Amino acid sequence: MLIRDRAGGNQNSAGHLLWLVRTGRARTRGELQSYTGLARSTITQRLDLLRATGYLRASGVEGSTGGRPAELLEVDTGHGVVLVADLGGNHARAAVVDLGGQPLAEEHEPIKIGRGPESVLGWVDGAFRRLLAETGWDPDRVRGIGVGVPGPVEFDVGVVTQPPIMPGWDGYPIAEALRRTWNRPVFVDNDANLMALGEQTVHYPGCPALVLVKVATGIGAGVVIDGQVYRGIDGGAGDIGHIRLHGHPEARCECGLYGCLAAVASGLALAQRLTAGGTPTSSGAELVERIRSGHVEAVHLARTAGKLVGEVLSTVVCMLNPAVLIIAGDLADIHFVTGVREVLYQSALPRSTRHLEVTTSRLGAQSAVAGGYAMVVDQVYAPAAVDAELARMVPADLAGSGR
Repeated sequence: MLIRDRAGGNQNSAGHLLWLVRTGRARTRGELQSYTGLARSTITQRLDLLRATGYLRASGVEGSTGGRPAELLEVDTGHGVVLVADLGGNHARAAVVDLGGQPLAEEHEPIKIGRGPESVLGWVDGAFRRLLAETGWDPDRVRGIGVGVPGPVEFDVGVVTQPPIMPGWDGYPIAEALRRTWNRPVFVDNDANLMALGEQTVHYPGCPALVLVKVATGIGAGVVIDGQVYRGIDGGAGDIGHIRLHGHPEARCECGLYGCLAAVASGLALAQRLTAGGTPTSSGAELVERIRSGHVEAVHLARTAGKLVGEVLSTVVCMLNPAVLIIAGDLADIHFVTGVREVLYQSALPRSTRHLEVTTSRLGAQSAVAGGYAMVVDQVYAPAAVDAELARMVPADLAGSGR
């Protein structure tokens, strides 16, 4: 499996050694020496520093081949925890995750994102505090906070920009608001991006290009290329729900335009159509219940919606040529996915689909939590960030880069 070296920064520093261990590229002093070319004494000095500051610990010994067994190294999960909030159109989930990526506790509520940022983030703040108390972690041990939202995000500043299904959130400084409260690094991204990153990190770590499409209240996609989320110039990449389709001029979208994919194929759109046809359906979740119970019209709508999404995805697949395409969200059931596959394989070039795996989410509701954790750890435990933190804690000559 090919994993590209994307650490960047100082290739000789303690932070870089931690990155090598954290990403599984090296597990022993000898492997670190072979990977970096550093002197054994320098490796030892850096590792002693990382241990003393709580970043690294021993995890046993490697199987002996006749000589002295090599000590195995791993990230010390006692160094702290990560907080993650997954906010959807009609739900909010909060979690405490350890540094091994294991959720320690979660809280989930059916909260509408339209309640506005103060109300929703107030719940997030309270949930984080309840979960920390439940797990016994002090707030001072929180290493970072990750938040996923159902709208386009300017990642560098943690602000949502013109979100169609998030009234009252446009321009709201989500990252800054939580940073003021918690005094910790805060990172915000689109929920489909985090779901894609979570699936890629946990189940497809060697996949060079992965696309995840979330079909729920709205429709959005996350793209991960060479292990990195592709966000576009200002966070708008993957917003396929607002690609306009021919033949649907009457379908008004939440964004104000007509004929958008989300206006004709999202869970909200199908629930409204089912209600108009005489079967009251208040939400995407209720629509899914009808589909699973075999309601004829609901099944037909799901299959038709899948075909429309498949039509758009045929262009996406031809353009990106991904290895994995994941259908996720409330509508990721057999009828919808069958519709996607039917049109996708008919419309896309055979060359673009011959090595394509079309599947559903393996992490389910946990995908955004896993992605939020990965986003925070990749930022907070990046070599440059670790080196900067070590420079605050210890003399520069111990954390430096000399051989």
